[in-house]
Amino acid sequence: MDELPIGRRVAYWRGRRKMSQQVFADRLGKSKSWVDKVERGVRRLDKFSVVYEIADVLQVDVQLLLGKDVERRPETQNCIDQVEVEEIRAALERYDQMSAFFQAVPHSPPLAEMRKAVSHAWLTYQHAKYGVLARTLPKLLRDAQAADSAYATGAEAKEAAHLLGQVYQIASSALRKVGEHELSWLAADRSIAVSQRAGDQLLAGLASFRVGSALLALGRVRPALEVNVNIANRLAPVHEPAHKGERLSVYGMLLLNGAMAAARIGDSATVRDLLCGAEQASLELGGDFNHYWTSFGPTNVLLHRCAAAVELGDGRGAVDTHEKIDVVGFNSLLPERRAHHFLDIARGYTQIGNIEKASEMLLEGDRLAPSEIRCRPLAHEVLSDVLRRTRGTPPAPIAELAEQMGVGV
Repeated sequence: MDELPIGRRVAYWRGRRKMSQQVFADRLGKSKSWVDKVERGVRRLDKFSVVYEIADVLQVDVQLLLGKDVERRPETQNCIDQVEVEEIRAALERYDQMSAFFQAVPHSPPLAEMRKAVSHAWLTYQHAKYGVLARTLPKLLRDAQAADSAYATGAEAKEAAHLLGQVYQIASSALRKVGEHELSWLAADRSIAVSQRAGDQLLAGLASFRVGSALLALGRVRPALEVNVNIANRLAPVHEPAHKGERLSVYGMLLLNGAMAAARIGDSATVRDLLCGAEQASLELGGDFNHYWTSFGPTNVLLHRCAAAVELGDGRGAVDTHEKIDVVGFNSLLPERRAHHFLDIARGYTQIGNIEKASEMLLEGDRLAPSEIRCRPLAHEVLSDVLRRTRGTPPAPIAELAEQMGVGV
């Protein structure tokens, strides 16, 4: 789309926003005729101030209007491409909440609708439908921000804040998957503040987990370890607390995330302690559940044992643990978690030189949740390693996957 004149790009984004020329003109304070002439290229946009105003109304980064967007390729339809990243960035860069400090927000979606939309977004993420999620996230962010502003006081204020905190966490997780780590950190950090306003310690704890994940992805390993362990200590289960299952799940995930950070710096003793703590929490929980969208339980603890072993360079230990995982428990987990594990264990197999099994794990993950394999930079690195270490011509399924992912054979 970067070859198009700016007027055509304006028309394209106006169409994606489902605005008529008249509505668009009204929001700009221009005439419909002016908009029509701009879109047809009859009238030039030679003032940056006007371009920025148009970008603001269309809720896109101004660079997209100036031709900096990326054409979506067929093989990335189910991933988050740069156009969608910029739309999410634009939604995060808006500070409309400040307007509510000065005057009432004119429009806000009903909270009942927001609850359904947020629940659907969580399921979309946990089924690894990242492309679908990316196309809904910008609007969901704007709607959740508007609801949080509109219901800033009164009985519904905490629920509105809770929903916005969840949306920030969904955005953080999705952005981290595709390598947008700074944006992931920003969204997670926003969730911490909003979650405190919601008055929910567990949501704030989960926001800390997202912050820890983003910091770890940024290479800020020790801060990642500290935030996970510190908040876990504050959420440590007490005797007969309210929402015990939810509390155990968030507490356990913080310990697991801390273990991954400790593994990154080679601190095997801390890894062992944190994994043991998470295992005890999972046994007390009594099974695999999805409380607070954590997928926490004994099976997920084993998956993290594998992942931590891989980070420590112990491919043999990772594979041995993988072979002990209960199939029924594993298959009960949501697709994102299982496909993520296949990627981790593919790395484990490469560490012990079993390239054939590593290839099988990548293909298994791709069959289960293609976006988890095809969209993640880490998966591209693992596949490149597999191809480099394959003797002779790669098997047809791996060669085909490499072609579809744009990884050179």
